[in-house]
Amino acid sequence: MIEENTVTGIPVALVRCSDYNSTALSEQVGTLLKAIDWRPSRGSRVLVKPNLLAPKPPDFLPCTHPLVVRAACEYLLDLSAKVTVGDSPSFGTGNRVAQKIGLNKALADLPVEIIDLNRPVLTKLSSNGGIVAISRQVLEQDVILNLAKLKVHRMVAITGAVKNHFGCITSLWKALLHVVMGDRGNRFESMLMDLLDLLPPSVSLLDAVRAMHVTGPVDGLPFALEMLAASTSAVALDTAVYTLLRLCPADVPLWQEAVRRDMFGANPEDLAYPLEPLDSFDARDFVIPATLQSAGFHPVRLAKRLMKNTWAACFDC
Repeated sequence: MIEENTVTGIPVALVRCSDYNSTALSEQVGTLLKAIDWRPSRGSRVLVKPNLLAPKPPDFLPCTHPLVVRAACEYLLDLSAKVTVGDSPSFGTGNRVAQKIGLNKALADLPVEIIDLNRPVLTKLSSNGGIVAISRQVLEQDVILNLAKLKVHRMVAITGAVKNHFGCITSLWKALLHVVMGDRGNRFESMLMDLLDLLPPSVSLLDAVRAMHVTGPVDGLPFALEMLAASTSAVALDTAVYTLLRLCPADVPLWQEAVRRDMFGANPEDLAYPLEPLDSFDARDFVIPATLQSAGFHPVRLAKRLMKNTWAACFDC
């Protein structure tokens, strides 16, 4: 269970991490999670949910780095949690992406299963009456450790902690939601905010050691922000990042939606920094797109995605 924190404001813990191969990485992850006063109960079922975008070569920039995933798993296993690692990638399956980017190798000696988040459970959204298909494997967990990757996204400006929960929806349904909600005002952003209330409690840890900027979510350029961050609130963690990047709600559709709903954590004044202060990180040269594309998919794109994922699944059979 997530414990109450006595710090005034929502704790957003930040630490400097210059290199994924640092021997201090596991210690830093532990420091972050302790600073936000979170530890799972003994025997808790914890889903470690990285961003596994696509089956590409090892250390593929848009994915959560395998060694960050490993460090999180080590922390949880030391606390006797029951750990599963999973995602519903946009391209391919979770197992295939994990193999390609080197995650299987990174976790090979740990008692951790890597799964594809499929098995859809249809669930009604609270605000707009829409339907989403959440993975049953997610709903069976006690808590989610949400391992997001900081990167630019040409549709939503920034992908961070809130957006990473979208991977709890099964793959084809994610594409379908882009078709039916992407071009309808704020429905897509509203769906992502509603999703937070439909999932088990989550804690977010952000991989921004080597972030991605200029464009995305696939083909951007590396940016050495050298930061790891954590919070019990995905909204608060993203707000800290937006503030660091000198953005305003009008620049980021998800932040604008959080402000519209008056969500706790959407105002920078809601936050507290128990470790490094925000201004100890330099993001002045971080570039986001000047204009954003529609979040909508054409139905033909949906059909192509279905064919690609069906083909990819055949290799995992």
